[in-house]
Amino acid sequence: MASNRKTALQRKEEIHDADDQDNQPKAATISNALKIKLDHLKGFPPLTDNQRIFFDMYSGGGYFMSLLGSPGTGKTFIAAYKALEEVLAKDNPFKQLVIVRSAVQTREVGFLPGSLEEKAELYEMPYIEICTTLFGRNDAYQRLKEQGYVRFITTTAIRGISIDDAVILVDEVQNMTWAELSTVIGRVGHRSKIILCGDKFQNDLVRHKNDQSGLGQFLEVARTMSAYQEVVFTPEDIVRSSLVRDFIIACDKLGLLPGQ
Repeated sequence: MASNRKTALQRKEEIHDADDQDNQPKAATISNALKIKLDHLKGFPPLTDNQRIFFDMYSGGGYFMSLLGSPGTGKTFIAAYKALEEVLAKDNPFKQLVIVRSAVQTREVGFLPGSLEEKAELYEMPYIEICTTLFGRNDAYQRLKEQGYVRFITTTAIRGISIDDAVILVDEVQNMTWAELSTVIGRVGHRSKIILCGDKFQNDLVRHKNDQSGLGQFLEVARTMSAYQEVVFTPEDIVRSSLVRDFIIACDKLGLLPGQ
């Protein structure tokens, strides 16, 4: 009887062990299936001459670059594309794409609720859309963050850190003050490269007298440095849609672009 009871207990334990083993591999398999890999990245050849110039600049080892000019020209898109293409490749020196953006708003909406991270989510929307297009899946941006390939940070939280082994994409630079831009440059650490994207005509720093864009002053300094490279996009480079291109060209001719 004792032998039979022992056997029953052993069988019960074996059943529990089998259940645990069944549960663990399934979770791991699902996790692996959701991981983003380089093979998942779609191919996007340059659509304009200026996009091609940037592609060549990046492939040539550029590590301090600016993409400036008209909206709708794909500046942020191609910068993120080339950065992720390199970050996801094996045996590359870069561990992640770090996206930096100022949390300035185009209009007064009051204080947003939630933590600093929750407030920053509002400014991540463009990159969610970009990654969805790049990988053809809606969860691409979140998965890249979970895997450590993408990190988003605002200039509010960037002080005191060093960003090593990364491709740093600084977006909407026209909305950064001189203090913010100089602070961002001061965060570039060992084996990192930096790409700045922006358009001086889309300056949202209009709410307070002391909120002045530091882009002009920054470019004045950067253009004296031998490592600095720059591509300036024009309305002719607009790829978002023909309507956007025609509208921007018409505004440009009439001197109606913001900041003109």
